[in-house]
Amino acid sequence: MPLSPMTYPDGHAGWRAHDHATVRAVLADSRFSIRPDKMHNPFGPGSPGDAPPSPPGAFTDHDPPDHTRYRSKLTGQFTVRRMRVLAERLETITASHLDSLEAQGSPADLVEHFAVPVPGLMICELLGVPFERRTEFQQDAVLLTGASGAEAGEAEAMFAAFGRMQQFMLEMVALKRAHPTDDVLSGLVNGEADPDNSLTGDPLTDDEMAAMGMALLGGGLDTTTNMLSLGALELMRSPAQVGALLADPDAAVEELLRHISLTPATARTALEDAEIEGTLVRAGDTVFVELRSANHDPARYADPDVLDLARGATGHLAFGHGIHQCIGQHLARIELKIAFPALFTRFPKLRLAVPEDELSHRASLVIGGLERLPVAWD
Repeated sequence: MPLSPMTYPDGHAGWRAHDHATVRAVLADSRFSIRPDKMHNPFGPGSPGDAPPSPPGAFTDHDPPDHTRYRSKLTGQFTVRRMRVLAERLETITASHLDSLEAQGSPADLVEHFAVPVPGLMICELLGVPFERRTEFQQDAVLLTGASGAEAGEAEAMFAAFGRMQQFMLEMVALKRAHPTDDVLSGLVNGEADPDNSLTGDPLTDDEMAAMGMALLGGGLDTTTNMLSLGALELMRSPAQVGALLADPDAAVEELLRHISLTPATARTALEDAEIEGTLVRAGDTVFVELRSANHDPARYADPDVLDLARGATGHLAFGHGIHQCIGQHLARIELKIAFPALFTRFPKLRLAVPEDELSHRASLVIGGLERLPVAWD
């Protein structure tokens, strides 16, 4: 059946959506909420009301109309011109870090010297973090998102980084108001896309803009870092497919996104009774939405567990679906389409420097990744 019954850790009888069509249907249905305070937590104990409401501006955890207002403010900032400028900067940043990786000498840790710093600097470019504060920003961003591995999972360090980053974002909002530059945060602060707020609702408060910056950081750093490391691992496992990557980076990246499915699952809660593919979901029921399973649905993709960079993996759900589909997906694709070919062009003999069973995977139910990726190329 399209929806399968399941029991959550708190004893709640909920549902699993796991095939491609059903996952799309749930994610596109406005009768389902993303708010954590309405949800039976599928990842651990907790009933609705246990989680606090997300702060204003944290648009990834809000339903309409708040989500609509926040998203509309942001959409106008991800322009074709800005993406083109960021792509040019990414080429420079990628080349510089490949130089640094080579200077480290073989073997070296691809996570530390490439997969973490390249997306970190791109977030700095996106938000307009001043050069003199980028080291400070990146250090706390890595702690906050868990992109540095096991040590970053220590709660005390993460909470401290969260507090510092909140203050940093508020300072950035004030800075962009006084001295705007060509970046997303300046555009939000100064209402560039909708100066009189006639299209996107009330003007944003400083706290809302700071929270939106935090959400962009959370959505853009850890995800791209782990796609770079896990994607590189997949390519080293299948060196015969590197030629397909270099011949058609667009198709190769789509297949890597589908195959890896970095975010394995999300969840939604029914706001009212809703029938999905013939199954009635009652108001208050939470549906565990399995993105990775949907991306490996044999009814949608032939031989779904096989990595085939020439597949043309259209319609995958690696970035979600519906109104909460990742707003930064175009930038993420640009990063991957530039970084992977550059890496394997510079190091055509790139290979693991340790046995694969010695690699340490991050203990996360939300976003998978590697703590370290020792590689060699000579």
